[in-house]
Amino acid sequence: MARLVLYLCLLGFLSFSQALYFHIGETERKCFIEEIPDETMVIGNYKTQLFDKNLNDYLPASPGVGMHVEVKDPDGKLVLSKVYSSEGRFTFTSHTPGEHIICLYSNSTKWKMFAGGKLRVHLDIQVGEHAQDYQTIAEKDKLTELQLRVRQLLDQVEQITKEQNYQRYREERFRQTSESTNQRVLWWSIAQTLILIITGLWQMRHLKGFFEAKKLV
Repeated sequence: MARLVLYLCLLGFLSFSQALYFHIGETERKCFIEEIPDETMVIGNYKTQLFDKNLNDYLPASPGVGMHVEVKDPDGKLVLSKVYSSEGRFTFTSHTPGEHIICLYSNSTKWKMFAGGKLRVHLDIQVGEHAQDYQTIAEKDKLTELQLRVRQLLDQVEQITKEQNYQRYREERFRQTSESTNQRVLWWSIAQTLILIITGLWQMRHLKGFFEAKKLV
């Protein structure tokens, strides 16, 4: 029963997609950190809007306004670096578990003259099985509704396994960090104790020599 509850919680977590919008300046870049298990597909859908001073509102940007998308893995290696149009989709697959940095910035400066320096970007990031287009898969593989549902469940179970493996990986890294910190604290305590002992012995010897020189002992 506990395992079933855990699976349902993970299913709810994995079905979550991050949708947001933000504003960027001419040379500004916006970066987001996404924790992703290994061998997991990530799809990002975005569209840009320019600010119209006459209407005092944001309107769809022209195709000439491009977006540069850059993705780095936890090791700092470049996973994706590509220029897209004003609206599109970028896709990549993680090969290393951990925090991936996703950065977006405009590759054009023409929009600043007529947009008042305001560019709005709508971004929707989907991770794991939620990134799959099952309607396209069903049409391509000619799957029935039942077969498609089974395919979805299998993908969800696979993603749950990846997520559990990633959590174990994080737990192992945290344990190693804790053990390393505890070991450093132990050695620092030992060093402090030795310094105190050596300082005490030196002071006793110095006082003894002082008293002997004054013929008080």
